Amino acid sequence: MATTYKILAQQTSTVGSAGTPTLIYGPIGAGLATVVSTIAVCNRGTTASTYRISIRENGAAEATKQYLVYDASISGNSTVTYTLGLTLAAGDAIYVYSSSVNLSYQIFGSEVSI
Repeated sequence: MATTYKILAQQTSTVGSAGTPTLIYGPIGAGLATVVSTIAVCNRGTTASTYRISIRENGAAEATKQYLVYDASISGNSTVTYTLGLTLAAGDAIYVYSSSVNLSYQIFGSEVSI
């Protein structure tokens, strides 16, 4: 079982169309597991924005139970970090939604081959 520590994802936001979240990481491939240590959200703009972060288990359709963060506010020119230790299995994926194109997302962690 090899473990690779890495930047799992980096993405600049797109404004969700009619509330549609954007895939940022995954789905996790067969034979892999992932531990997400930190998710950072950065607002590059000068005005406040809102964002959402959700985890979809094994390819599931969007559902309210999947949200880690829902319409959280982030001030202009600031960064919020979440240190979580999330474990993801094959088929799982992370989605984000932004009210502004000024948000950047970064996900750090490790992938484990199983």
